[in-house]
Amino acid sequence: MAIFLTGSTGYVGAHVAALLLENHEDRLNLLVRAKDDREAELRLWRALQIHLDFPRFYDHLKSRISIFRGDLTGKRFGLSDADYRRLIETTDSVIHCAASLNRKSEKTCLNVNLRGTLEVLTLAQASRDHHGLRRFSDVSTVAIAGHRTDEVVLEDSALDWSRTDYDPYARTKKFCEHMVSELLPDVSHTVFRPSIILGDSRFAQTTQFDMVRSFVFLAGLPFLPFNPSDKLDIVNVDFVAESIVTIHQKDNPDHEIYHLSSGTDSQTFRELTDALSKARNKSGPLYLPGLEKPFTSVNNWLASIMRNNSIGYGATLLKVFIPYLVWNTVFDNARITGETGKKPAPFSTYSYPLLKFSREGNFTYPYKDWPEDGKKA
Repeated sequence: MAIFLTGSTGYVGAHVAALLLENHEDRLNLLVRAKDDREAELRLWRALQIHLDFPRFYDHLKSRISIFRGDLTGKRFGLSDADYRRLIETTDSVIHCAASLNRKSEKTCLNVNLRGTLEVLTLAQASRDHHGLRRFSDVSTVAIAGHRTDEVVLEDSALDWSRTDYDPYARTKKFCEHMVSELLPDVSHTVFRPSIILGDSRFAQTTQFDMVRSFVFLAGLPFLPFNPSDKLDIVNVDFVAESIVTIHQKDNPDHEIYHLSSGTDSQTFRELTDALSKARNKSGPLYLPGLEKPFTSVNNWLASIMRNNSIGYGATLLKVFIPYLVWNTVFDNARITGETGKKPAPFSTYSYPLLKFSREGNFTYPYKDWPEDGKKA
C-alpha cells in the first residue's frame, strides 16, 4: 500500500516527498504530468535534487515510488483504466499538495484547485470503498480567512463565509476545504493551512522564487510604505513539510485543522529589516506608512503597463502579495507546536542567506542533469 501524494514536483510537495522517502517506509504513488515515463522521471529528479543526491533518489525511484503519468484536472487524471484501478487499489492515504497559486486567474484556480481537488476526492472515495482509507490530508492556506486586519486568527474561526476573499486562489482553496469535509465525512481528514512560505531554514537554496522576488525587491528599497510595528506571518518550508508528514503519519491527530504559521511569534517589519541591515552591514530603510496607498497605486500601474519586462513582472508579483503584507494578521499555531513540540524558525535567522542566494543566482536554481550512466551523480 502507498500514500498518494499530489504536487510532488512542486515546492511544498517535493519537501513532503523527500521527508516521507527518507524518514518513513511507505511507498509513494506520485501523480506527475509528463508525455512519457522518461520525462516524468526527469521532472521528479529536478524537484527532489535539492533534497537528495542522485544515487539516493534513484534507489527510492526504483524501490519506493510508483509514478502515474496524468493530469490533476483530467477525468480520472487521464489515466488508463488499468492504471486508475491500480491507483485505487494501492492507495492507503492521500496528501493533496497540488494547487494553482495563480492569484490573478479565476479560470486557472477554478480548473486546478476545484476540478483537480474533486478528482482527488473521487479517487479517495474509490479507495475508501475498495479497502478503506486511513487519512486524507489537504494542504490549504491561511488566505481562506479573507479580509482581516490586526487580528490573531484561530483555526476554528478562520473560515468565515461572510468575509470577502482577496483573490481567486484564496476563494477556491476555501471551497476545497468545504469539499473535503462534505465528500469524505466518514474518513479521517486533516487540513493544513500554511501562512507565507519563504525559504528553508536549513539551507539558502530554493527552487521557488515568486514570493522571494517580492521580498528581494522590498529589501532593496530605501523606504517601505508599511507600519514598522506590523507583523508578518512568515514560515519556513521545512517546518511546514515536517508538520504535514508528522501529523499525516500519526494514528490519531489531536485536531482536524492546523495553522502552519509563526503565529504570535511572527516578527515585525522592523525586526526583519534590522536583521537584514545588520547582516548586510547597511542602514535600514525609512518607514513611511502614509505612502501605502500611493505606493500600491504606482505598483499596480507598473504591473499593467510594463507586462513584458522584469519591472512589470516584479510589480505584478508584488500586486498579488501586498494585501498580505499590510493586514497585520497572524495565525495562531499553538495546535501544531504543542502537538509536535517544534516551532518554526524566525525568518530573520535565514532571510539574508536566502536573499544572497536568490540575487547571486538571478532567481534560478542550478539544476543537475540526469547522469549519463543513469545511476551515479
